[in-house]
Amino acid sequence: MRAQVNGTTRELTEGTSVAAVVELMGAPEKGVAVALDGAVVPRALWDTTTVPDGGVVEVLTAVQGG
Repeated sequence: MRAQVNGTTRELTEGTSVAAVVELMGAPEKGVAVALDGAVVPRALWDTTTVPDGGVVEVLTAVQGG
């Protein structure tokens, strides 16, 4: 199946969780937010939320500075 992850088309296995996508992206353990099809996915649901075929995932990391 295919999904858009941070603007790039990726081949994912059916049933891939949001947590697996975050790991695939190499995101840090803290300071990360995920949106699936425009809706924020709470961290507590990352393991149980699956990415649908054609889904759009945005993995965002907090950046400190000013």
